[in-house]
Amino acid sequence: MVGASSLQPRLLSSFIGDRCIQSQRPLHQLFRCNPGNKHVSMQLSRTFSGLTNLLFNRRDVEKLPNSKRKRLSPEKLSPTRPVPSHIPRPPYITSKTPPGIASGLEVHDEKGIECMRNSGRLAAQVLEYAGTLVKPGIKTDEIDEAVHQMIIDNGAYPSPLGYGGFPKSVCTSVNECICHGIPDSRPLEDGDIINIDVTVYLNGYHGDTSATFFCGDVDDEARKLVEVTKECLDKAISICAPGVEYKKIGKAIHDHADKYRYGVVRMFVGHGVGRVFHADPVVLHYRNNDGGHMVLNQTFTIEPMLTMGSFNPVMWDDNWTVVTEDGSLSAQFEHTILITENGAEILTRC
Repeated sequence: MVGASSLQPRLLSSFIGDRCIQSQRPLHQLFRCNPGNKHVSMQLSRTFSGLTNLLFNRRDVEKLPNSKRKRLSPEKLSPTRPVPSHIPRPPYITSKTPPGIASGLEVHDEKGIECMRNSGRLAAQVLEYAGTLVKPGIKTDEIDEAVHQMIIDNGAYPSPLGYGGFPKSVCTSVNECICHGIPDSRPLEDGDIINIDVTVYLNGYHGDTSATFFCGDVDDEARKLVEVTKECLDKAISICAPGVEYKKIGKAIHDHADKYRYGVVRMFVGHGVGRVFHADPVVLHYRNNDGGHMVLNQTFTIEPMLTMGSFNPVMWDDNWTVVTEDGSLSAQFEHTILITENGAEILTRC
């Protein structure tokens, strides 16, 4: 994407839909959307103008060449689902403050670690249940409805709902959608792949996880992409421990993806998570020279996104849905981890 540039491209977090890490302006001031136009223009400083023209200002919604699969397009959204008043909301819901990446690491005492384990476990259980719903004919909105109900039934709040204006309780990213797909009326089709991204806010702590699932009879190429993406996450987690540099995460992921000639998405990152949804550090999934190292009792996410073709992202006019520039398939896996004395504990595991 910008491999030859000296700039470090870290414009968007994995769920920073209306904020840029290096900008204090809200999303509607950064993107110019013209109704009826297929293009989204991103308005940043002169420093980033060439980069953003490359990444965001080309959008083609035609059929994919040499493929029976059609590109995704926006479908109908259902009304926002209610959350019972007794369930505590994250601060960004009650304060109406535009969210972003909070300064400082998420480091916990024993009580905080137990709370993180509880929120991570619930997120994992919800994701596991959501995966059982994936089959041809089910609408992504129906998955959102089921996820929403399970989360509130467990006394938790679905973290994405209302975050920066996101209208649903889970992200459902199908086929060429890299991330932040909004559940809608589109039925899943035989051969689709779908990433389901679940975050819950339980007892004041967020647990964040995602996985890519097969819908029906998925071809071998798509299955291999999903398999390798999961391997990238596993390899990255395996090297984590106190004192390890964050940049080793990106190297582990990028090295493995390169073996299969898959693209590694640069523009969306892992992040600290805990009492806030997004905090330091910014975790890059590609080779980089960033500083910083892991510390004991810290929690953050690792969430690599791999593509079969172009890793350049194109954002839809909804300011959330991000798809591959060439319509090629994308897969993602994510865990929230805790840095322990002996390595890393995966918190988002059933």
